[in-house]
Amino acid sequence: MSKNVPKESLAERTRVYIDTHPSIKDCVAKGLINYSSLARTIMKDLEVDNEEAVMIACRRYAGKLNVTTDHEMRILDILKDSRLEMRTKTCIVTAKNDWTVLHKMDNLFKDMWNENTIMQCVQSASAVTIIADHMLKDRIIDTVGRFNIIKIRENLVEIAVKSPEKIVDTSGVIAFLITNLSDAGINIEETVSCHTDTIFIIGEEDMINAYSVLTKCIQSAEQIVRSKA
Repeated sequence: MSKNVPKESLAERTRVYIDTHPSIKDCVAKGLINYSSLARTIMKDLEVDNEEAVMIACRRYAGKLNVTTDHEMRILDILKDSRLEMRTKTCIVTAKNDWTVLHKMDNLFKDMWNENTIMQCVQSASAVTIIADHMLKDRIIDTVGRFNIIKIRENLVEIAVKSPEKIVDTSGVIAFLITNLSDAGINIEETVSCHTDTIFIIGEEDMINAYSVLTKCIQSAEQIVRSKA
C-alpha cells in the first residue's frame, strides 16, 4: 500500500476517481454524500491510507462542482421544453464504407425524399450505418448489395428527444440523457444527433423503460425549473 503519495497527486487522483464515477460525482456536486465514507472507499480503491488528505480533496472538488449549478439549470431548462416522439419497427443496416455504397445510397435517398420517408445515414471511417423503417430493410440491402453488408439489426425502436434550438449551444444535454438511460440498464444501439433532435435507437424490450426514463427526465426538469423560478 502506497503511503507517501504527494498531496497534489492524491488530490488529482481523487478528482479523477470522482469524475469516472458519475453517480458519485452527482452526489458530491449536490452535497448528498458522506465524505468519510467516500474517502474510505477511495482509499481502498486507490490503495492509499491518508484519509484526511482524501477528504480534503473531496470537499475542495465539491466546491468546484457546485459552480456548475448554473450550467445544470441550463440543461434542465432545455429539457423542460423538450418532447418525445417514438417510432417502432426500426432497423439498422451497417455496410462497408465504400464509394460504391455511397453512390448507390444517393439514388435511394432521392427516392426516399420523393416518397416523404425518413431514413438516417451515418458515415464513419470504417462503415456506413443506415437507420430506417423495417419495411425498407430489403430495399436497402438490394440497393447496397449483400456483399457490402456488415450487420443487420432488427426489432428496434427509435425515440427522438425534440428540444429547443438552444440545445445546439448548450453542452451536456445528450450526456445527461445517456447517463440516465445507462443508469437504468438500457443498452443504446445507436445515438444520432441532428440539429435539435437527439435520437436514441434501442431494442424493443427496452422500449417502455427507456420512454419512461426520458419522460421522467423531462418531468423532473419541469419541476426543478419551476421551483427555482
